[in-house]
Amino acid sequence: MTRLSLPIIEERNLLWSGALILVGAFFSLAFACAAPLAGFAAIAALTSARRNALALTAAIWFSNQLVGFTMLHYPLDFETLAWGGALGLIALICCETARFAARMSIGAGAPFAALAASFLVYEGALFAITRAVGGDVSHYALASVARIFAINAGAFFGLWALALVCAAIGAGRRVASLRV
Repeated sequence: MTRLSLPIIEERNLLWSGALILVGAFFSLAFACAAPLAGFAAIAALTSARRNALALTAAIWFSNQLVGFTMLHYPLDFETLAWGGALGLIALICCETARFAARMSIGAGAPFAALAASFLVYEGALFAITRAVGGDVSHYALASVARIFAINAGAFFGLWALALVCAAIGAGRRVASLRV
């Protein structure tokens, strides 16, 4: 890597992170409790270095909570705050799980493996916590989980396509900067 390409990479990473956080906030407005945190954790794991991916996942979770409490008027009670904290922790675990699954997969299967692993951990953890606290698990019926997966997959693959476009633009800009 040449010195000329470093500012472009830093600029692209900052723009990419900002875009993911803004899109995450939009999804939080659109889907409230069904915001695709597993999909965002997987895309962060695939497009950023480990530390940045975890920080990005935390920032997306924070934007989700900020939208929830300020715009969607989530109640400020212990249960809501505890679930919010649990979602953040689970999202970070999903990011690590997605990174591991992508490393263990072969070739073009990495994005699919990352999303599947992240989603399974996310929904599995939420189900386990709900069951442990004696909550109603009827909303984990196949139709509900399939809907949540569709939202996560749509977000993930839309962001994956955007990441490919950004990478192509960044590669083109690096080549152009080397010619100057």
